[in-house]
Amino acid sequence: MPTEPKTHTRVLEAELGTASDELATEVVAVVADFPRTLSAATDRPDIAFKWVARGSGTIVVSVMSLVGIFLLVQGFRAFHVAGPSFITEQSWDPNSGKFGIAAVLTGTVLVALTAIAFAFPLAIGTALYISEYSPLKIKNVLVTIVDLMAAVPSVVYGLWGVFFLSSNILPVSQWIATYLGWIPIFAVSGFDPNDPLATPTVFAASTFIAGIVVALMVAPIASSIMREVFTQAPIGEREGALALGATRWGMIRSVVLPFGRGGIIGGTMLGLGRALGETIAVYLIISPVFVIQPHILEKGANTISALIALRYNEASSFEISALMAAGLTLFLATLVVNFVASTIIARSRSGSQSD
Repeated sequence: MPTEPKTHTRVLEAELGTASDELATEVVAVVADFPRTLSAATDRPDIAFKWVARGSGTIVVSVMSLVGIFLLVQGFRAFHVAGPSFITEQSWDPNSGKFGIAAVLTGTVLVALTAIAFAFPLAIGTALYISEYSPLKIKNVLVTIVDLMAAVPSVVYGLWGVFFLSSNILPVSQWIATYLGWIPIFAVSGFDPNDPLATPTVFAASTFIAGIVVALMVAPIASSIMREVFTQAPIGEREGALALGATRWGMIRSVVLPFGRGGIIGGTMLGLGRALGETIAVYLIISPVFVIQPHILEKGANTISALIALRYNEASSFEISALMAAGLTLFLATLVVNFVASTIIARSRSGSQSD
């Protein structure tokens, strides 16, 4: 009999223990339904950096918006007078009311595409050599040289194109027109490859020459972006490919290039944006015409930026408005190209890694 109270006590304790466990489980389940609040202590340098970064981004966006608004306000008069023909008209005579950007916009695109056609293989080859093949002793030197090429003023490239490239590239243009002239873009009006007295001056001041000069300006920028992306390729995937018996080029083809696809496309398009807006080098080389010139080897070309540089000093008030309207078109085109490039980089593996 004396042990009976102890037995009841043990049973009661067991029941209470079970009830408390069930209650604790319910409490945990209820708590788990709510997100956990995390708080991080921030010191003054972090707060200052956050506001400086936010302010810098706001200033950049504000400046770009103000530039667009300024061009729109200044060019509104020309847009109102020209109407839809501003996009389709080839000639440029604002004082007579007949003007448009069809010719210069086409020339801008052709010069930029010609530049990218030369700059892309040069940029990707340079980036791959520096990141994958170059000895460590000269790697930093090559990086510095490529970065310095991007900092060379455009007028220097333009002068090089005028005094050296223009005269030495004419035989190449003539050879292309002779053997590839059946392709419309390489055809040259009035050129007879069978005429031994044919003058090569018909190939001077062409889109082809301007594109090569711009390509040398664009290639360092694209190469720098590609190189940075290639160096971020996962080391584990590199070593795994080599361990499975891949050659150096096989590893690059299966790991580095797929990883850096976004950087390749993004760097190329950023270079395209730079090529669209190039002014001085193109202005020094081309012979301006105001007709659509689809033959890149033939003399005569024009771009929006070169048009503005050519006509601004002697322009009337209305012609300045027309030039501002043309500048707005170039501004929007460059903005779209850069935005697309940034989007592609952000959605790629390399872009997500950098974020």
